[in-house]
Amino acid sequence: MTSIFFLAALIIFVYMTLGFFAAVIKKRNDLVDPMWGAGFALVAIGTYAVSEQTFIGLLLSILVSLWATRLTVRLVRRVLHKKDEEDFRYKKWRETWMKKGTAYFVGRSFLQIFMLQGLLMFMISLAFVAANAQGQIGGPMSGFFNVSLGFLTTGIIVWIIGFSFEVVGDSQLSTFIKNPENRGKIMQSGLWKYSRHPNYFGEATLWWGIWLIALSAGIPLWTIISPITITFLLLKVSGVPMLEAQWDDNEEYQAYKKKTSVFLPLPRKK
Repeated sequence: MTSIFFLAALIIFVYMTLGFFAAVIKKRNDLVDPMWGAGFALVAIGTYAVSEQTFIGLLLSILVSLWATRLTVRLVRRVLHKKDEEDFRYKKWRETWMKKGTAYFVGRSFLQIFMLQGLLMFMISLAFVAANAQGQIGGPMSGFFNVSLGFLTTGIIVWIIGFSFEVVGDSQLSTFIKNPENRGKIMQSGLWKYSRHPNYFGEATLWWGIWLIALSAGIPLWTIISPITITFLLLKVSGVPMLEAQWDDNEEYQAYKKKTSVFLPLPRKK
């Protein structure tokens, strides 16, 4: 069973290391962003390929790859749109770290940006990797007959809800931004009327769905670290805090914050 976890870690390490070299050549650490989704697809497909290929493993690989493909395409377009301009977050780190020398910048970029994201990718992948590891023991298609249908059905429903929130939220925001009349304004309609970050809510939710589906294959409960990690990151680290910091001095956004739930979709306060 441990061999499949080692394979997942190896895939991530090689993948992120290659991405790091590409970033050094292009002088753009923000290349790591579109690598995020694709990395999960590689791990899902890679670990499924060496497992006994159960029904649950196949289902999880499809769902993870579907989410990863949509996210990767979206982020690749964002990077290409900026052409040679690095994302403001990575640009700020580059300016700060380069003050201590090129070697320091390169080393810290490798560890803090690429390897750290690789570690987080591994932690979030634990649920579906564990499901494929179970398949190593159970035999071909064993997951189809010996699953808990309650967990399976609930997980699929939760995943669909999460994926829908992410897709619709992103689509509504893109449409809003493309309209010249909305320049400088804050998105407050559609799903964004009920949550300041409906796309983040959707992403966290779909990973809880992935965990529930994997749980139906008999994975250990400690794999709950997978959805907890992505939820914590979105709420407390790289998602909500980093994005909202840009709007600290925006009066319209501050008024929006007082009326609108930060994460869970809820009725607006009066």
